[in-house]
Amino acid sequence: MRQVSRGIFQHALAEASISKGLARHVHCERGVLRVCEDLYDLQSYSRVLVVSLGKAGHTMVEALSAQVGASLEGIVASPVQPASQVHGFRYFRGGHPTPNAESIQAASAILRMLDAQPASALVIFLLSGGGSSIVEKPIDDEISLDDLIATYRALVHSGAPIAEINAVRKHLSAVKGGRLAQAAYPAQQVSLLVSDVPDSTPDALASGPTMPDSTSIDDCYRIAEKYELLNQFPQSTRELFERHALDETPKSDDPAFVRARWWPILSNQTAIEEASIAAERSGFLVHVDNSCDDWDYEKAADYLLQRVRELKRQFSPVCLISGGEVTVKVTNGGIGGRNQQFALACADKIAGENITVLSAGTDGVDGNSPAAGAVVDGTTIERAQARGLEVRAALQKFDAYPLFQAIGDAIEIGPTGNNLRDLRILLAD
Repeated sequence: MRQVSRGIFQHALAEASISKGLARHVHCERGVLRVCEDLYDLQSYSRVLVVSLGKAGHTMVEALSAQVGASLEGIVASPVQPASQVHGFRYFRGGHPTPNAESIQAASAILRMLDAQPASALVIFLLSGGGSSIVEKPIDDEISLDDLIATYRALVHSGAPIAEINAVRKHLSAVKGGRLAQAAYPAQQVSLLVSDVPDSTPDALASGPTMPDSTSIDDCYRIAEKYELLNQFPQSTRELFERHALDETPKSDDPAFVRARWWPILSNQTAIEEASIAAERSGFLVHVDNSCDDWDYEKAADYLLQRVRELKRQFSPVCLISGGEVTVKVTNGGIGGRNQQFALACADKIAGENITVLSAGTDGVDGNSPAAGAVVDGTTIERAQARGLEVRAALQKFDAYPLFQAIGDAIEIGPTGNNLRDLRILLAD
């Protein structure tokens, strides 16, 4: 069943690809671009610019260029160096999960390109997960790159859900929380979204650079207090909070959004649906339960294992699919990520049972490891112990990847050029 679960995951990745998502929602014929329900006569604009940022930065531009042709120009910022570049685009390799020097260079280049564009121009934004760190420029010049990295690290390791992390990021950034839309004003704007955030909070995607911000500075102060972040922030960031000096982000009444549209073309739901199809074809009765989204990984593991055991008593074989992300508050610096931490916690709870659990990120990258995630079953503990590996120690040290790599249960597929959050696939017979 470990192989079956891998096959279900791979099918979901293939069918929820960027190229297939764009083909379903975007079409260009005779110079007229259709994006979902909207039409754009590209020849009627004085200039058409494209800004593509996030883990799918290159693949989205590639797919759009295949539809439109070689007339496009703009900037791409992604965390990997693609094998080839699309003609007419400048490329930046931004950092993830923390910004690097090119993240700031990319943000500065995008702001310069958007500056003073007329109302007769069209700006197409292609946004995907990871954009928060891949393109970044601090709102305050006192925040250095080192301080920015330290701030991000404190946020990422806090155990806060992504929406709360991004609320803080938005208010510390010159490009997030609708500020790229302000920079592009008065040009017409359309954003295509490949989402790695909950459907209910689309402006959390890449920290919402082109959308009205639904969060406020008061939220930021509350979040900082809730997760005791001030003691972890560097001085330059901490002072902004202590002085209550954060600037508010643009809201829905800002003029920048009057001629702006936003269209989701892929989301976690797409991956869930495709995984469900693959599981049904493999003979499983499928149930979907996303209620543990943003839960602590241990609580999520207990909940989902209880659910699959209940289903197993009624149906056989059964597949429980869960989308979204779990949270991990990291206190020690091993090699791994939230998916491997979740999977290892499950392995400890299902020893000897005929249950298989796969947890992996659709972006192909889990935390600071080279794996997307891992797959475990009732034999994982026994196989690890046979190699002299201690599961409990790996859990405590947040060091799951070396263990999974040693027993062959790490899922190593490399960066996918996509990012639709995580999938957890639980199989029971």
